[in-house]
Order: sequence, then structure tokens, then C-alpha cells
Amino acid sequence: MFSYGDGFTMSAKKDGLVNIGGLLGMRNEQLYRACGNMGIIYEGFITYGGLAGRDLAALAQGLLESTELPYLKARIDQVEYLGNKLIEYGIPIQKPIGGHAVFVDALNFLTHVPREEYPAQTLAIELYKESGVRGVEIGTLLADRDPETRKDRFPKLELLRLAIPRRTYSYKHLDYVAAALKNIFDRREEIKSGLEIVWESEILRHFTILLKKK
Repeated sequence: MFSYGDGFTMSAKKDGLVNIGGLLGMRNEQLYRACGNMGIIYEGFITYGGLAGRDLAALAQGLLESTELPYLKARIDQVEYLGNKLIEYGIPIQKPIGGHAVFVDALNFLTHVPREEYPAQTLAIELYKESGVRGVEIGTLLADRDPETRKDRFPKLELLRLAIPRRTYSYKHLDYVAAALKNIFDRREEIKSGLEIVWESEILRHFTILLKKK
């Protein structure tokens, strides 16, 4: 597969079965050396990139285990289970159900919250208040502002991502997540306003932002 690409990046925290780390690879040696220099400045030497030895060992083992078919089947089955549970409750999600997360369609969930008030982020906060479950907005906040007009960019989709940690949740945990979303869905008509920005960072604002209720 790598023979068809000029380079690749990988965040190993998702499916590499480690808590930290990732990989950066490229075919062009000159580009590799330039990136290696930047890595040394900001992360650490190119052979470890700021990672501790235990993290490198965990990554090496995780890359092997994450390709085992029983593990992959169990992982995908959990995601499918949660997605189908939400469909059973009438909650709008993106289809087909993916491999590492379920994406809730916030525009069709919180129909009374305007796009300008960040419905997916509003839903993420409602879910956290309801259950302590943390999802992440994949929508207008993530799309950031137009670099010239500095106005919000509105992507086609406004989603709440429910990424499922590997080898962590039981099916009862997933039932709890689904029940929490159902509780919010049942009272969705009461949620008529969203959020406004108080402060945001100039770069990657969805990581560092202060919001308040509209």
C-alpha cells in the first residue's frame, strides 16, 4: 500500500493501541531530512520523537496487535452496535456506520439551533452535562474562519463524533451512551439556542476556545 504514496502520517492514539505517539513517513529523502530537523527542534531526535522508551515499545506491540482480525472485528462490532442503538432510538447519524466512531447528525438533531450558534458543539456540551460522556464537534468550529473575510465557514455536515476507545468500553457502557443521547433527543425541542464565542485562538480554534450560552 505504501508503494502507491509519496508519504503518510499516522496518529497511533486511535487504533495503534497506545496513549501517545504516531508516525511520519515520506519517500523524498530531502523532505525527510528537512522534517527531521524540525522534529529535533520541537519534539526530539528522529528515532524517538519525544516519546519515552515504554511508549515506543507499546507502539511497536500495538501495531502488531491492531492488525489481528479478532481485535478488528470486536472493534468494528462495538461501533456498529452503538450506531444501530442510536438508529433504534430514532437519532440521526451518518451512514454507513464507520470503523472507529459514530457521527451524530447535529443539524437534524438540534433543528432549532442556528448554524451560527454551533449546533454540534451545543450537542457535545449537552451530552457531557447529561452523562459525563465527552464527544467532539466536527463542524463549524473545526472548519474555522475564512482567512480573508474572517467569517465562519459552514461545512455541509455538522457532526458530533463519538469515537470509541479501544479495549475500554463494555456493551453496557455503550448502552449508557445511547440512553444519554436518547434523553437529550426526547427533550430536543427545549434546546432553542446554542453558543457564542467569547475568545478563540488564532490557529486551530477548536482546541482552544471560550464559549458561552447564547
